[in-house]
Order: sequence, then structure tokens, then C-alpha cells
Amino acid sequence: MPDQGVGIVGLGYVGLPLAVAFAEAGFRSVGFDVDPERVAALNAGRSHVEDVAGARVAACRAAGRFEATGDAGALRGTDAVFICVPTPFDEAKTPDLRYVRSAAETVASALRPGHLVVLQSTTYPGTTTEVVQPLLERSGLRAGVDFDLAFSPERVDPGNTTWTVRNTPKVVGALTEAGAGRARALMESVMERPGLVRIVSSPAAAELTKLLENTYRAVNIALVNELAVLAHDMGLDLWEVIDAASTKPFGFQAFYPGIGPGGHCIPVDPYYLSWRARVFDFQTKFIELAADTNLGMARYALTRVQELLNRRGRALRGARVLALGLSFKPGIGDVRNSRAVRLVELLEEHGAEVDYADPHVPSARIGGRDRKAVELRDGVLERYDLVTVLVAHPEWDAASVVAAGVPVFDAVNLTAGHAAEWVERL
Repeated sequence: MPDQGVGIVGLGYVGLPLAVAFAEAGFRSVGFDVDPERVAALNAGRSHVEDVAGARVAACRAAGRFEATGDAGALRGTDAVFICVPTPFDEAKTPDLRYVRSAAETVASALRPGHLVVLQSTTYPGTTTEVVQPLLERSGLRAGVDFDLAFSPERVDPGNTTWTVRNTPKVVGALTEAGAGRARALMESVMERPGLVRIVSSPAAAELTKLLENTYRAVNIALVNELAVLAHDMGLDLWEVIDAASTKPFGFQAFYPGIGPGGHCIPVDPYYLSWRARVFDFQTKFIELAADTNLGMARYALTRVQELLNRRGRALRGARVLALGLSFKPGIGDVRNSRAVRLVELLEEHGAEVDYADPHVPSARIGGRDRKAVELRDGVLERYDLVTVLVAHPEWDAASVVAAGVPVFDAVNLTAGHAAEWVERL
């Protein structure tokens, strides 16, 4: 099987790790992307994805196993094609499938008998058969007869070095039993052992599996976010309560509060599910309430910052604030849907003068302006009226943050064990 060619459409945080994994397993890996600068950089051995070192890309290039291209015709020489493109939503929280449609049209232009096409982009149940399949069949070939079509949701966790493409279990649903078996065999060929791919009955079942995974997290995060507000009013420490509840060896899984989940999945996927549910005259009240609760946490954090400053005789308007962390999770530089960015925008809308520090995000565009990160050197924290900790990057030294004596609003429990009267946790 490693003699086969595998095409990857979309060389982002999902597509590039997959393309490199296939190349390292001995496949001929062809990566298609519409960004010519990205294509040129990858062919020169440079990576734009934190989880894929440039040295790995360069090694695959040197071995003749990986090629990035903007020519869709190169996909014709492959045996299987994975579609790994973004699936955002618009301002009305309606699924935006323009990238999926464009990718499907690209694949259709190079489709040939015997191809296996696997959609990996997270989307609502029905997308594979109702959107992708008709576009592919414009080629004159029939899905399930002339070529195989499947859906297998990506399970990429940026920055996670424990669970990767090689060992994270996968799910796949195809139009036919033979197509599902073929997709499973191909994906297991880059994994560290067989048996890590579960076949489900249909592409729609696999699509819903992905939405369930992330909606489960969104709902539980919303629960603890709501409890964080209540616990504060009660004068209780929710972090202590969660840690105590975690001692139960069954029936409880710890989730932690914050300013709202960010990234490519949790803030997006529940809306895909609730939108699809309306087609069946069904309202996902529970899911939508959870999404609203999580969205509201940035504004709640804003009020807590205002209260902290007020107690120290300082108004938010005109206050100098340093935000520690801008990415959507610790240890990475990804700012997609980052609630830290949103909180910075809210602080500035209310008159604060905000800088940010983040070792993983040297520059960013916030509120329509380009910014550069502040370097945390001795004496920097003392220049500000308040420090708000928004991302628990491993680089932060909690003791030093507290020792600066500047009011701190800690949204991520970084300062646990470093109590001071000027420190307040979410």
C-alpha cells in the first residue's frame, strides 16, 4: 500500500500533518492548496503549522515523497484524496461550506475511476452525500460505483504531542462496505497499530460523531462557566470544588471555567448541529443555551475586571491593562476564535489601554489594528494598572506575576497556590 499516491486538499492544521504522515509512511503524498506562497514555502521545506516541524517537511521533500502544488491535475495521479478544508460559519451562525464546495469541485476535476475520496472537514450530518457527492458526480462518475466516498472526521488537537495522527483513534463512514474497509485500511497504514479505526454505518453517522464529541465538551464547559458565576456570588472557589469532585473515581469528568472556548471546533460545531436540526423542525435548546453561556463569559470577565479596578479606586477607562496570552489554548500560537482576543477588544471598547504578551503570538491583528507582543522582562508588569491572565501558557511564572504587586484577574487559575489580596480568580 505505501506505493500508492495520496492527495490532500487543504494544507492547514489538519491537512499538512496528514500529508506528512503519509509521506513518512512511504506513500507519495501530493498536497494541494490554493495559496501559492504556502505551496512555495512547503516545497522549500518550511512549515507554517506548529505541530509539523520544517525539518520533517524538508526530509519528505528530499525523499521525493511529498509535493505541494496548486495544480489540481496532480491529484489525478493519486489513489485517494482527503479533503481537509475549513468549515466556519457566517455572522448569522449559518454553516459556510464555500471551502468544502470549492474543494469538491477541485477533486471532481481530477476524479478518475477507482479513486477514494474522504471528507475530513467537520460539518453537519448530510454534507458528504448532499453537498460533496453531487459535486463529485458532475465528473460523470458515480459514487459507490465508480469511486468510493467516505467521511472521517479529523481529530487534531493543536499542540498535543501525546495524541497525534499516528495514535488517535478514528471513525469512518462510507457509502459502501467496501469503501469503508478501504478507507480504514488506508488510515491505519499511517497509524502505530491496527484496530484504531472504527467503521460506522454511514457518512452521516460519522459526521454526527464529530459534532457529538465537541458539543459534549461545549455543554460541559458551559455548565462550569455558569457555576463559576454562581460560586463567585456565593463566595466559593469553584476551582477547589472541581478538584474535590474529581476525587470521585466514576461518574465525573472535570471541566474548567474560562472566558469561553476558542479554536476551530468547540465554538463552531454546536452551531452546525443546531442549524441542521432546524431542517427537521427541531430546536436544540440545550446546545444553543450552552453556546450562549460560553459566548457571554468574555463580557462577564470584563465586569469582573471593572469591579477589581473599582475596588482599588481605578476606573477601567484610561487604565493600562496587560493581557497575558492571546491564543485559544496553552502552548500554541493559534488565535482562531480566541476569546482572549475578544476580551481584549471589549476592554478597549470600554476605554482601557491594552497590551498583550504571548510567547507564541509575536504579532496579531486586534480590533482592526496590528499589534506586537510585549516581552515580559523585569519591571514590565509594574507598568500596568492591571494584569489579566487569559491563557495558561507553560512559559508564565505565576509566582513572578503575583510578586509584581499589580492587581491580577486570573481567568485560567494560573495563580493557584499564590494567594494575594490583589489577585482574583474567575
